[in-house]
Amino acid sequence: MKKPILALLVTASVLFGCKKDEPCNCGTIVSDGINGNCYYLEIRNECSGNKKTFCFDYDVWFEANPGEHFCVTNEGEW
Repeated sequence: MKKPILALLVTASVLFGCKKDEPCNCGTIVSDGINGNCYYLEIRNECSGNKKTFCFDYDVWFEANPGEHFCVTNEGEW
């Protein structure tokens, strides 16, 4: 009786203990600005803590503010 219960617990821990690895492409905007034709946001990744600068069109840049949470949809983890 103990072996089937143990096997069930091990199976359940494997199935529910692992989550699908998803790219971590979100973070906090730390700064913004304009450099030539680039409306940029510098974002600190919430998983790695790395900062990276991205160029966006004016409408996206205008609505995003330092301190806000932001996801870069066309970028993998940085």
